[in-house]
Amino acid sequence: MPGTWAERERAVGVGPRVLVDATAVPADRGGVGRYVDQLLPALVELGADLAVVCQRRDETFYRDLLSGIRLEVAPDRVQRRPVRLAWEQAGLPRVARRVGAAVIHCPHYTMPLAAGLPVVTTLHDATFFTHPEVHQPVKRAFFRAWTTVSLRRAARCVVPSRATLDELGRVTRGVHGQVEVAHHGVDAARFHVPTGEETADARRYLGLRATRYVAFLGTIEPRKNVPALIEGWQQAVADMPDPPALVLAGGRGWDERVDEVLARVPDHLEVLRPGYLPLELLAGFLGGAEVLAYPSLAEGFGLPVLEAMACGAPVLTTRSLALPEVGGDAVAYTEPDAASIADGLRGLLADPERRAQLSSAAVARSAGFTWRTCAEQHLRAYAAATGARRDHA
Repeated sequence: MPGTWAERERAVGVGPRVLVDATAVPADRGGVGRYVDQLLPALVELGADLAVVCQRRDETFYRDLLSGIRLEVAPDRVQRRPVRLAWEQAGLPRVARRVGAAVIHCPHYTMPLAAGLPVVTTLHDATFFTHPEVHQPVKRAFFRAWTTVSLRRAARCVVPSRATLDELGRVTRGVHGQVEVAHHGVDAARFHVPTGEETADARRYLGLRATRYVAFLGTIEPRKNVPALIEGWQQAVADMPDPPALVLAGGRGWDERVDEVLARVPDHLEVLRPGYLPLELLAGFLGGAEVLAYPSLAEGFGLPVLEAMACGAPVLTTRSLALPEVGGDAVAYTEPDAASIADGLRGLLADPERRAQLSSAAVARSAGFTWRTCAEQHLRAYAAATGARRDHA
């Protein structure tokens, strides 16, 4: 396969040129950033004819990640979200014309309404409809509106799970044959069963006093159900002679109940909130945990669960939306209330044989989720979009 963008431009049979809009990637690279950053190299490996537009702060990152790909840099003002959304309507179509794109991929719900060419939009979950109470009102209204618009106007939409597709069909009545399910993958180089040195590095970084710990990874927002996790963990370990710590890793988010619940944790129990962890520590952190607890109320996919599975962590999660689609029989399940979480944790912490079984099953199951397969499904969506006969003006 030709290596440079110019060579790809002259190549025949690589499919339509796709402009991927990476300007929605946040500075902390969480959420949509993880998705875009993993998808793009997999598309390049498959020979996709890509151009990428990004924010200036990400220019060096994408040049290093995507050697030889046509890269456009959006105006500096798009770092402000309202400006970026306005630029998307007029500026993004201009970039698409400049690079000769046949289709635009907008990876985070929104899209230009007068693009002049087909648009593929990624809709990451349906929880703004199914669980409105766990979202801030402004955010809920914004994403519900754009989900509805994209289902009507995009040539194709991509969702990360069958559960999300089913829920969108139920709540919007707007899903027909134009939606492609593309499960996320796991980066096996980054997320793997850790070495003893990697787990030790993670422990040193965290400054753990306890000999073992229960891990959580994710933005601490209401749908992650962290207050119930804290209460359940406290109930499960309070009377143990050597109680495991609880480590809540990830963005601080906006769940105000967390501080209230933490204030009631007894002094002899250890809780750490390290914020975002460096990517190079995640395998050691996840794989070194006694249990990865993820009692989420609503998930369009559940990438932390998959990544923990790849690291050999025994996982305790809920049956909400897409989580069973990811975990299958390789994880343990709980109801989302504190008492049920306590029962689930108590049982796993007391049963090393069960944890070992889950660990082995999780590693095996996670191997079936690859970014290459995800990229193949995106290529089908791009090809279908260019063949769709719809008015995109």
